[in-house]
Amino acid sequence: MPSFLRRPLRYRYYNATFILIVVNVLVFLFALATSSQPRAYLAGYLQGPVRYICLYPDFVLYGGGWWQVVTYMFVHGGFWHILLNMFVLFSFGIQLERHMGSAEFLLFYFFCGIGAGLATVFINSWLGMGTVPVVGASGAIVGLLLAFASFFPEARVFLLGILPMRAPTMVLVFVALEIVFFVTGRLSGVAHLTHLAGIAFAYLYIVVRFGINPIRVFFRRQ
Repeated sequence: MPSFLRRPLRYRYYNATFILIVVNVLVFLFALATSSQPRAYLAGYLQGPVRYICLYPDFVLYGGGWWQVVTYMFVHGGFWHILLNMFVLFSFGIQLERHMGSAEFLLFYFFCGIGAGLATVFINSWLGMGTVPVVGASGAIVGLLLAFASFFPEARVFLLGILPMRAPTMVLVFVALEIVFFVTGRLSGVAHLTHLAGIAFAYLYIVVRFGINPIRVFFRRQ
């Protein structure tokens, strides 16, 4: 592995997790304020200027809107969408940022999010869903789940706030459910492909950048 790929960034901690949450909330409030039907937006109906920063695969490929593979991460389709994503970002992001350092954390976050966005652009366009908008920080956030389980495999988490389990078990259950939902078409309003792509890019980053194989960590003998 080339040494520059594993060269550590200078460790600094400046609470980038909080900054990401604030930016997400500000974009959400902007979308709400510029919507002609705020109640419709809260219910997940995207409208107004915020549509230009959503991810439209065909527009990215054929209209030159490449900025959308970044900006879509800060747009959320409704109150519950942003609440869940920000809760998970807060719960796992702070510990990961303290472990990695803020610069490494942000690099990892955007690598997962942008990678998930690019995968969504090409695959959704190929599947004929290039005009369907994709929004949310989930592609990056699910990457955080994999990283957390890789660095803290003995940590106990509560799935859905109820079921206690080890962090690796949570990730495996999540991936299995995403695959089932994607194949069966259930929960069609959720970007399962983007979630799976975020996990894949997180796995690549952790293997290349940190020299850790999450699969070996998850299944090592106790």
